[in-house]
Order: sequence, then structure tokens, then C-alpha cells
Amino acid sequence: MQEQTPLRPKRSLRLTLTSRLRAYFFAGVLITAPISLTIYLAWLLIDFIDKQVMPLIPVHYNPETYLPFSVPGIGLVLLLTVITLIGALTAGFLGRLLVRAGEAVVNRLPVVRSVYGAVKQIMEAVLAQQSNAFRQVVLVEYPRKDCWVIGFVSGATTGEVQARTEAEVINVFIPTTPNPTSGFLLFVPREDMVYLDMSIEQGIKMVVSGGIVAPPWPAGQQTEVKSRKRKELPQPVSDEAAAAQPERR
Repeated sequence: MQEQTPLRPKRSLRLTLTSRLRAYFFAGVLITAPISLTIYLAWLLIDFIDKQVMPLIPVHYNPETYLPFSVPGIGLVLLLTVITLIGALTAGFLGRLLVRAGEAVVNRLPVVRSVYGAVKQIMEAVLAQQSNAFRQVVLVEYPRKDCWVIGFVSGATTGEVQARTEAEVINVFIPTTPNPTSGFLLFVPREDMVYLDMSIEQGIKMVVSGGIVAPPWPAGQQTEVKSRKRKELPQPVSDEAAAAQPERR
């Protein structure tokens, strides 16, 4: 008589199929969610700009007047064109003269000049090609010892703050999670910071994700840094060596 092979239980087959479907579903979510969210945010931005710009276009020059359907993105293209033309006009001598005349008028207004001056300084610091704003990611020991936070160097400290501190301090912006646009400013001594190799984009991703998304780092560099730290640690002194050393007066 031939021995009958035992049949696999149907329950294990169902569990395997369910686990596979669940894995496929989450893989699809991981692929479609970032793309869908990016497209949705881009669509909201384009729609908002179109609603603000399109009413300013005269009816005779509005493409939607002659087309049976609306074309999204016309307001965005028109806004970028106008900004580029303004930049080209202000690059010349006459444009700079007009800008200086306008700034002279604005500087005479009590409240407006403060807002305009602050916004202009921030934009120049962020958009200038020779600016060092937010180009280095550092670790700062905060709010207590052996507790570290990620910060972004925004420049060297100058003025009264640097004059009233003994050590050379650096402006470090500490962002909050998950909204990196808010945070606080610290003036940290240069020697108390740990400079990281990650880029600004990688640092922001790590802050926004709450540490879930960490930039890759080769295992060889981790071993090298750990061995370097062990070498830098002070070696314990034995009792015999301590007794042999002369006493300091």
C-alpha cells in the first residue's frame, strides 16, 4: 500500500496569502503616498497662484476667454515671467536708481521700514550666493549634558553678543519636529559643537520624520569614529603609577 502524503492545512495557506497581500498593500502605499502628496501640494500651490493672478489679466489678453476650458499654471508662468523681468530691469543703472529711490521713501515710514528692513536682510542672507546660511549640520548638547539635538549653522556671531562672550560663538538654529520652520536660536561656542557630514536636506528630513529617516552612513566610518573616541579617552592610572608621580605643590 502506498503511503498518502499529508495535505497542508488550508489555514496556513490563507495566512501566507494574507501576509503577502498585506505586504503588497503597504509597498503600494509607500510608492503612491509620496507621489500623490507631492502632486496634491503642487496642485494647491498652482491653483492658489492662478486664483490670485488671473483676475489681474485683462479680459482681451486672458487665454481662458478664447479657450473652452481653463489651463492650469498660466498664472504661475506669468508670475515667474514678471519676477524675472523685474530682476533684469533692476540689474541696470536705472533700475538700481529706482530701487534706491523707493527704499528712501520706505525708510521714512515708521512701521513699514522696520518690516521691510528685516525681510530684506533675511532674503539677502538666504538667497545670496556667497551666504553661509544653513550650510552645515551640527550636534549641540542641549538641554542638558549627554543629550544632543540637531542644529543648523546660520553664521558667525557678530556685534554685541560676540563682544560680551568670552569664547567665539556661532549662530545655531535649532528646529522643532515635525515643523522645521519653527525653532529657536542658540549662540554656541565653536568647540562645543560636533560637525556632521550629512547635508542640509538630509538633516531636515531627519528632523521632519522625527528620526525615522536617518541618512546612510558607511559602517567603516562608524568603526573608525568609535576607535578614535576610544583613543581620545583618558587611560586610567594605576595606584603604583600614581604613587610614583611627584606631588604637585
